[in-house]
Amino acid sequence: MAKSDRTKSPGKPPPARRKPAAQAKRGAKPAAKPGVTESPYHHGDLHVALLKGAQIVLERDGFNGLTLRAVAREAGVSHAAPTHHFGDLTGLLSELAAVGFLNFNAALNAASATGTTPAESGLARARAYLAYARAQPGMYQLMFRTERLDMNRPALKEASNISFASLARVVGVVHAGDVATDALSMTQATQIARTWSLAHGFAMLVLAGRLDYILERLPGKPDAETLFVETLKISVPPPQ
Repeated sequence: MAKSDRTKSPGKPPPARRKPAAQAKRGAKPAAKPGVTESPYHHGDLHVALLKGAQIVLERDGFNGLTLRAVAREAGVSHAAPTHHFGDLTGLLSELAAVGFLNFNAALNAASATGTTPAESGLARARAYLAYARAQPGMYQLMFRTERLDMNRPALKEASNISFASLARVVGVVHAGDVATDALSMTQATQIARTWSLAHGFAMLVLAGRLDYILERLPGKPDAETLFVETLKISVPPPQ
């Protein structure tokens, strides 16, 4: 065959080279990986969704299982999402504790409203205190894990102040009159510390199972709430 026969026909351009799929459209959104779904959350509620996911992980897996990646996985978003919203794990835990304080305070206020006298309201509030700790032990313990929290974070600082002011008002109604939480008298401070220490200490003993030894030896083996109420009656002085 002559050499001229092997040459390409004049005027016919060579076939265009295909660009790799990744370069076909610059800036195009890559296809989702198999088995990975788009996040269903919009910008406005992702913050809330992450906090809900964090609470689920906390109650299910405890502190050791509560990581930013675990929260992102629970919420069904990218692992970078919690960092974007909270900065780090301390930020996430602090925001979660703030939610805990607000819900805790709401539960206690609702219970207090059921009493017809200050004493009845106080007991109802005490029962709600213990009930919250038993229903959400992870959240309750997180609220008092100061070494894991940033107490200067605005959301947590505000929520904890609201909760303390509510406690102080109740103690004030029962014992020491109106309480201004930024300027306590020694009598007011003593009553608040006494009531809070008793409630918190009892709740922590219940969560640790350390009161079972006592409850099993009581007639009828009463629930911890019964023992709590009786403890309050003999430990907290009646209103003067």
